[in-house]
Amino acid sequence: MRSDYQTWADSLFVPINPEGWRFIPLFVLAAIALFWIWAPLGWLGAAAAVWCVFFFRDPERVVPTRAGLVVSPADGVVQSVVEAPPPAELAMGDAPVWRISVFMNVFNVHVNRVPVAGRIVDQAYTPGQFFNASLDKASVFNERMSIRLALADGREMAVVQIAGLVARRIRCDLVNDQIVATGERFGLIRFGSRVDVYLPAGIAPLVMAGQTMIAGETVLAEIPVETAAAPDQ
Repeated sequence: MRSDYQTWADSLFVPINPEGWRFIPLFVLAAIALFWIWAPLGWLGAAAAVWCVFFFRDPERVVPTRAGLVVSPADGVVQSVVEAPPPAELAMGDAPVWRISVFMNVFNVHVNRVPVAGRIVDQAYTPGQFFNASLDKASVFNERMSIRLALADGREMAVVQIAGLVARRIRCDLVNDQIVATGERFGLIRFGSRVDVYLPAGIAPLVMAGQTMIAGETVLAEIPVETAAAPDQ
């Protein structure tokens, strides 16, 4: 049985995503330099360094085990739930499906997770603008990485990482034909951004705008069990 101390320690000492170690030393060195110049600036630099560590935290998540559950790919708040065609660059047709948009602010965990088990069919990077990711037009005009995911029954869905007003770097670690598991880490966006999920045709969302999401844990939708078998290896 875990002690109260262990639970407290786990909540305080959260693992850091490897991407963070490219930036944390720079923030720390900048803070030291600012202390040397003028102490009040140094404290501002120290606060920025603490925020950088906080931004790149990568906590473990408890992924639901029931087959067919589609989980949130990102921490944050559901910005909108609307019907829209999948991204044109994925060539999935123009018939509208349900799109769930999860907005991440600069204080959310930014590690993205696979919403449901399947196979990566295609990916498409699209350069674009950097409008506020909370705006609906960000889905069309912003820089993004679009991912086409095939389920075991042949149906498909899309996941789109979208850069925002502050975000300038989308990282996606997936490769085509890769078999992925529900809740598996697949990328990260710096610094503040949005992830859209386009559900398979005929699947309705179980969330609404304003709800708080936990990546890898919060259920967005459910696919009937008979269509949710594990993908072929």
